[in-house]
Amino acid sequence: MSAGRLAGRYLLLRPLGAGGMGKVWQARDEMLERDVAVKELTLPEGMSEKERAEAVTRAVREAQAMARLRHPGIVALHDVVVEQDRPWLVMELLRGRTLGDTIRDFGPMPADYAARVGADVLEALMAAHAQGLQHRDVKPGNVFLTESGRVVLTDFGIARQEGQATLTQQGLMVGSPGFIAPERLEGHPGGPASDMWSLGATLYAALTGTPAYVGSVAERVRATLTQPVPVAPGPLGPIVAAMMAQNPAARPESRLVVQALRQVAAGGPAPALPVPEVPTQPSGTGGHGRMAVLVAAVVVVALAAAATTVFLWLRDRDGAAAAGFTTPMDVCTMISKQELSGILRTRNLPEDQPDADEAGPECAWTLPQAGTGVSIQVQKDSDTVDPWSMTEASARKLYQSQKRWWSRYDSLDWTWPEIGQKESTKAARTPLRDIPELGDEAFGFELAGPTGQMHTSYIIYRVANLVVAVMYTTLADGPTDEDIRQRALRAAQASIRTLRDGG
Repeated sequence: MSAGRLAGRYLLLRPLGAGGMGKVWQARDEMLERDVAVKELTLPEGMSEKERAEAVTRAVREAQAMARLRHPGIVALHDVVVEQDRPWLVMELLRGRTLGDTIRDFGPMPADYAARVGADVLEALMAAHAQGLQHRDVKPGNVFLTESGRVVLTDFGIARQEGQATLTQQGLMVGSPGFIAPERLEGHPGGPASDMWSLGATLYAALTGTPAYVGSVAERVRATLTQPVPVAPGPLGPIVAAMMAQNPAARPESRLVVQALRQVAAGGPAPALPVPEVPTQPSGTGGHGRMAVLVAAVVVVALAAAATTVFLWLRDRDGAAAAGFTTPMDVCTMISKQELSGILRTRNLPEDQPDADEAGPECAWTLPQAGTGVSIQVQKDSDTVDPWSMTEASARKLYQSQKRWWSRYDSLDWTWPEIGQKESTKAARTPLRDIPELGDEAFGFELAGPTGQMHTSYIIYRVANLVVAVMYTTLADGPTDEDIRQRALRAAQASIRTLRDGG
């Protein structure tokens, strides 16, 4: 693969999101002249050959699953490219935001809108189930709300074909805590009714603004297996509760649920769903014999997707979340106005430019006339609701993932239209350097243009459970390389002081 280009035709433009085992790019298909999303599989260091083979198999499985599906509610796969001994998935580029981001930013949804989202997702699931495919990771982060009004189910990375051997081994579960059906937590492969449960949990979060089960991973697993099904307020409450019935045999038929959701979406009353007859010992379920293993689970690896990440759970005796920053804050306040004035060297500060990026909330300040800008982003893996829900362990993994990823590319296509760099240009990366005096751990690097003149300094640091990226850029000829580095460092130091002072 040439720098910045895949298979000689997909020009990688900018990263859209990253997690422990993957990165998603916005790219340009130069042959068909269209923008696409490219999912790059990256593998953590220290994996055994067997684990690496399983991770690649999982990615190929996603491609195979997606290729068989043609539905407006399922993200379309365009191409699969194998380069550098791993697959790259080329998919349609979705513009909008995930349901998870929408819930985070705007809170609970009206019942009619949530009903429409639920019906669209369930119809997409029914199309997959008709092909013998289970999604196995339905959650708010895997439901995408496009700008055109489409509701799209993404990330079939752990989809399972009926009759196909599962990648899950004893002590290793695949899914997202709080959105995994009880029978899957018990080690059973589940079925379409298991996806129904996960969709019910997703709708509960949409209706209330919070997941049905909260707390550490162990607490969420325990609650899923032992607590009564919660009932959301409003007309969808009984429907969602039925979808989340503990026994999969007690959950209603998908067809009937779609009809009920469509009725509420149209402004009508919620119909009563018939209760299926439940056998005493339903097939495919059992007792809670594996709970002792599962309640001690902790999240250890993240697989990035276009808007989501799949979690692999490993057995661990320490299931407690690390202490850290847990109260969300406005990212635009992380660098004070006084500091910004000094960094940008202007008394007339530009307006804040917040953005709810998939990789985490960010804010930028740009001076187009000076070709200068500062940006800061508090990053998250794609499965976590917001950065303040990260644990210290997951933040460390995300930090190391970023460090590994940036070390692999010594050049990239770079642009920042807001400061005047509207055309993509080649940028060379300097070697990564550790910055031991910054936060708990930090590294940085610089970017230089075709003439060799440095224009950007980039710093990524970790403080407790937060991973933060800071960038300073100037297109002016005056600042020296050291001046550019120092301004980025000053911005990073200012944000750390804000965090440690409690915002």
